[in-house]
Amino acid sequence: MPPADTTPSSDRPATRLATRISFLVAGFGLACWAPLVPFAKQRLAVDDGTLGLLLLCIGIGSVVAMLLTGPLSARFGSKPIILAGGFGLAVVLPALTLATTPLALATALLAFGAALGSIDVAMNVHAVEVERAAGTPLMSGFHALFSIGGFAGATLMTALLSWGIDPLAGTLASAAAMAIAMAFAWPRLLAGAQGAVEGSLFVRPRGIVLLLAGLAAATFLAEGAMLDWSALLVTDAGLTSASQSGVGYMLFAIAMTVGRLVGDRVTARVGDRNTLLWGGILAVVGFVVLLAAPIAWLRMSGFLLIGLGASNIVPVFFRKAGAQTAMPSALAIGAITTAGYAGILVGPAGIGFVANAIGLHAAFWMVAALLCLIPLTAHIVAGRGARPRAAP
Repeated sequence: MPPADTTPSSDRPATRLATRISFLVAGFGLACWAPLVPFAKQRLAVDDGTLGLLLLCIGIGSVVAMLLTGPLSARFGSKPIILAGGFGLAVVLPALTLATTPLALATALLAFGAALGSIDVAMNVHAVEVERAAGTPLMSGFHALFSIGGFAGATLMTALLSWGIDPLAGTLASAAAMAIAMAFAWPRLLAGAQGAVEGSLFVRPRGIVLLLAGLAAATFLAEGAMLDWSALLVTDAGLTSASQSGVGYMLFAIAMTVGRLVGDRVTARVGDRNTLLWGGILAVVGFVVLLAAPIAWLRMSGFLLIGLGASNIVPVFFRKAGAQTAMPSALAIGAITTAGYAGILVGPAGIGFVANAIGLHAAFWMVAALLCLIPLTAHIVAGRGARPRAAP
C-alpha cells in the first residue's frame, strides 16, 4: 500500500526536503554504477569497444525517457514520474551486477538510463514549482544535492567493494537506502498535476526555450570535457603525473558543489542576469588560466574558477524555463534537460575528433569560446525581473 498524502502541498519545508531527497537519490544512484564498471567488464569478458557500446545504452535510455517525461509531467504532474524514476533506480541497480551476457547488461543499462532520465526531468519540474511557491532562489541548492549524492554514492560503493563486499550485496544495500529515501519523500512531494496542460503533449521548442536549450548544451558540453578530457589535458601538459591526473576534475567538482551550496544566496542578492554574466565570465577566465598561465599550480587553479563560474548557470536556465510563457514549463524543462544531456553525450566525442585534427589544447580553447555565449546572452535570458524576490 502506498503511503497516504497527508502533508499539504503548501507545506514548503516538507516539499523542499522531498525535492532535495529526489536530487540526492538521482546523484547517488548514478554514482553507484561507476565503481561497478570494471566488475561488469570482467564478468562479461568484453573488450573496451564493446564496453563503450554497452555504456552508451545509459545515454540512449536517458534521452528516450527525457523526451517522454516532459510531456507526461505536463499532463500528470511530476510526482508519479519522480517516484517511478527513483524506485526504478533502486530496482535496476542490483540487476546491473547480475547480467551475465552483453544483451542482458544492455537491457539493464537501458532501463537504468530510462529511470535516471525520468527522475532528472521530473525533479527539475518539481523544483521549479517549489521554488516558485517559496518566492526565493532554491534551484542551486537542489542541484548541489545531486553532486553530494554522487560523491556519497561513489564513496559508499567504493568502500563496500574495497572491504570485499560482493557487488550484488553492495548494490542491494545501496538500493535499500534509495528506496527508503524515496518512501520518505513520497507523501511530501507536491500532489496533483502541477501545471497540467491539455492538447498535444509534444510541442517543438520555440522562442527563449530554443536559446536556453542551446546554452544548456554548451554548458553541459564543458562539464563533459572536464569529466572525460581534463585528465589527459593535464598529463599532456606535464602539470601532473598520470597517477594524479584526476586532481583537476576533483578540484572542478568540489568548486561546483561549493558554488551551488551558496548559489541561492548569491542569486538572491545579485539576480539571474548577473549570475549568468559573471558566472560565465569566471568560467571563461578559468579556461584561459588553465590553458595559458605560466605556472603549473596557477594553471590547476583554473579548474576551481571553471567550477565556481559554471556552478549556478544551469540552475538559472531551469528557473527561466519555468518562468517563460512560450510553451508549458514542463515541456521546456524536458527540452533543456535533453539538450544538456546531448551536450554531455555528443560533446566529449566531438572534442575527441577536434583534438585528433588540431590538438586537445586547441579543442579546449574552442570550448572556452563556446562558453562566451553565456555572458553575451545573459541579458536576453534573464530579461525583466532578473532578481528573484526574497522569501518573506
